[in-house]
Amino acid sequence: MSDVIIIGAGFGGLAAAIELAASGRSVTVFEAGPRVGGKADEVVIDGVACDTGPTLLTLPEIANRVFQSAGTTLAAEVQLVRPEPAFRYHFPDGAVIDVHHALEDTLESIRAGLGERAAAQFAKHLERARRIWEATADAFVLGPAPTPGRVLGLGPRAWWSLSRIDAHRTLWDVICEDVEDERLRWLLARYATYNGSDVRTAPGTLACIAWVELGLGAWGIHGGMHTLAQALARTAKQLGVQIHLNHPVEGIEIRHGSVTGVQVAGKTHATGAVVCNADVAHLAEALLPTKARQAVRTDAPKSTSGWVGILKAKKRDDRVAHEVVFPPNYLNEFAELFDRRRTPVEPAVYTCALGRAHGRPSWGDTEPVFTMINAPALPAEDPGDWARAARQRLVAAGRIDRDDTLAWSRNPRELEQQYPHTGGAIYGAASSSAMSAFRRPANRVSGIEGLFLAGGSAHPGGGVPLCLQSGRQAAQELLASTAVTRAAK
Repeated sequence: MSDVIIIGAGFGGLAAAIELAASGRSVTVFEAGPRVGGKADEVVIDGVACDTGPTLLTLPEIANRVFQSAGTTLAAEVQLVRPEPAFRYHFPDGAVIDVHHALEDTLESIRAGLGERAAAQFAKHLERARRIWEATADAFVLGPAPTPGRVLGLGPRAWWSLSRIDAHRTLWDVICEDVEDERLRWLLARYATYNGSDVRTAPGTLACIAWVELGLGAWGIHGGMHTLAQALARTAKQLGVQIHLNHPVEGIEIRHGSVTGVQVAGKTHATGAVVCNADVAHLAEALLPTKARQAVRTDAPKSTSGWVGILKAKKRDDRVAHEVVFPPNYLNEFAELFDRRRTPVEPAVYTCALGRAHGRPSWGDTEPVFTMINAPALPAEDPGDWARAARQRLVAAGRIDRDDTLAWSRNPRELEQQYPHTGGAIYGAASSSAMSAFRRPANRVSGIEGLFLAGGSAHPGGGVPLCLQSGRQAAQELLASTAVTRAAK
């Protein structure tokens, strides 16, 4: 009998496993897929491993805290990469803006391309974004799931800071107030897509995402983002964690309101505590007994999905690690995604040159280029040929050659098949209102003793660092509960 069973070996599950095992608990992880990492997966194409999920790491100190709990560090387990420039944004009028790791270099790029006034306004917005991040990080990200009562308990100084986080204005309104240049507005609006949200309805609080990337920094990982998942799994195993791949959990057993075990391949594995690193919709619809499903809230609007592909692209000197090619009207993309529930006819296209971003190998004179366009979560209208839309925009912008080939792709329906009951959503729930943070499921399930949640669909939300923090928080909640005592008996 394990003290704790973890369902899913994504970043949240692996972080929870490490924290719990480092605290002396016996931990078993059951993963349905053939590899660890969850959506931070990879595919091998003609001998070259390519990332198929997240393509950069922010807030590395969260990952470092996970490793530190096991007596090691992030730097000891993986090699961080900082390609220069980091991002290049291509606009339909021919303007190009480079984003660098040093904020002043980014501002100089904006001065050179758009003028001093534009750079000053961009800096003003980032100062607002910094202020929001510093006011919200502890209350909404790095601590327990927020509740109105918990926020009230923070005291007058925190209330004053939180009154300035633009929670009751939309992100788009905040951006437009600070920045006049439409191209910079588009660049900043794109950060709403980092958690799959609509810039027109998401709270202005999400401006903090821009500060996290542009002010605090973003990194690659040598060998690819999947390498981080492998490092976490290796660290967990060194602590004694048992990880079983290709072992989908079929159900969670609950008796008298408490977890008693999980079912795998028709066999019950007894435990007094479960950390579920699957999507909360999958937990509610497939794993919990019918009478227990109301304990988990699943009515939040889903984040966006996406079409992703790996191009075999001819190497070129002007390609940078991360690039975005904007369409003629970027704001229309949000209307297509959220109002009409369809993939944009003229989408923005994001690319990540995996060799430059993460030191991934290439195929001689061609290199793997991860490509993505946003799409709505299912059910949604099928737009037909996603690959053609992406290729047309990249060719027109001069970012790939016409004879570059698509080596692999995955659409939203295939993502849903791989991660059932998600609707293909990449980031869990979208942040569609000022109350979204309060409506996201907490890491401890109220009403079911011994059940905890980790991952992008639980507090504090989607994205690599938040999933890691979700696993840490789930572990901390578990260690503070009576489930530990029951499991140890």
